[in-house]
Amino acid sequence: MSYDLMILGGGPAGYNAAERAARAGMKVLVAEGRALGGVCLNEGCIPTKTLLYSAKIYDYAKHSAEYGVSFSDAAIDHSFVIDRKDRVVKTLVGGIGATLKKMGVDVVSGFGTILGRNADGFELEANGERFSGKRLLICTGSTASVPPIPGLRESIQSGFGMTNREILDLKEVPKELAVIGGGVIGLEMASYFNSIGSHVTVLEMLDHIGGPTDREIAKILQNNYAKKGVTFLLGAKVTSIGTGCVNYELEGKSSSVSCDRVLISIGRRPHTEGIGAESIGLLLERGAVVTNEFCQTNVAGVWAAGDVNGKSMLAHTAYREGEVAVSNMLGKRDRVNYLSIPSVIYTNPEVASVGETEDSAKSKGLDVICKTMTLKMSGRYLAENEKGDGIVKLVVGAEHKNLLGLSVIGSYASEMIYGCAMMVEKEMRLSEIQKFVFPHPTVCEVIREATFSF
Repeated sequence: MSYDLMILGGGPAGYNAAERAARAGMKVLVAEGRALGGVCLNEGCIPTKTLLYSAKIYDYAKHSAEYGVSFSDAAIDHSFVIDRKDRVVKTLVGGIGATLKKMGVDVVSGFGTILGRNADGFELEANGERFSGKRLLICTGSTASVPPIPGLRESIQSGFGMTNREILDLKEVPKELAVIGGGVIGLEMASYFNSIGSHVTVLEMLDHIGGPTDREIAKILQNNYAKKGVTFLLGAKVTSIGTGCVNYELEGKSSSVSCDRVLISIGRRPHTEGIGAESIGLLLERGAVVTNEFCQTNVAGVWAAGDVNGKSMLAHTAYREGEVAVSNMLGKRDRVNYLSIPSVIYTNPEVASVGETEDSAKSKGLDVICKTMTLKMSGRYLAENEKGDGIVKLVVGAEHKNLLGLSVIGSYASEMIYGCAMMVEKEMRLSEIQKFVFPHPTVCEVIREATFSF
């Protein structure tokens, strides 16, 4: 059988693209080596949010007296939380499989390898079978980066060291947890284990946490977790992983952190090993498939979407890229605007941002005005977060007063950022945003209020 589209990988980019293509009448094949849903559903977005929600409820219970509600024996059962996480993941994975089956998409369990070209277009091997198709969409995702730190690989083999995959199945709660990397994954796992009783130490090579997150907001987040007992070692270069410890250098001095477990969360790298890129002359740069804004590769008839292209390693970016790829296959000109893709850190408080930050705007030489406003301007925020220190920060073009970027730290940040992404996407001026009617009382109405401060 010859397919209209063969997809390598059944993660967010792959399964969403398969649905879109099938709806358009294409005969589609998906080859997935592990489980449908990819890293996002099985080892990333969904399982971490399941854990973090349990931790948030537990945090509320511990501090409920501040709001007139008393609990005498609040406790969290980590094993139960892990089991519940597994149920949630199983349900969602099953749902994706059922949807693809209903859409007539063929799913083969096996990592797909491109064998080359043939009369039909391309030839693919998966699970010992060969398949042919007119087009290829590469959605093989990413894997955790494991840098050549002495003792690191050995620690993972022994179980002392963990990536995002292993820590989500950890049954016991470590008394001391070291987290190497202060990015999204590291901070979210630090948040969970701090909430349920671990003493967490975060070692970050940069002088700030949160990667590209606005520095002012990243500092607020750090202060919040420092108050909760998390130790931050910024500017720390990890030199080796020892027995029950992480060795590092800080300000020219060598030291170590004793721990029961260590999480390695130094980032992710595109998964292109073994896909057969060389068989069709597919262009790679630093291990990532090179694509343009239309998700096209250098090979006609071949597209790539999701983490594998290394542009924006976020599940919602992958969804959009998969859609863009299919649209262009169908002759519908579509593109990805990477400047308006929102990002979220699901800590407590949450952090969300879209577009430019103050630092990124300055690095590009943009003439901008930046202003912040406390979320306590919102009656709802104050009622629910009396001791909160959340803010919203706007980055506005000086000439046209158009919104170029927005960052927020506080409750509901993840749920309000999509509206801000639309504002950035449409390059809205503040005068246009001011005409919107925001519901009251909500936290998001501070965004409108902040536009009047320019």
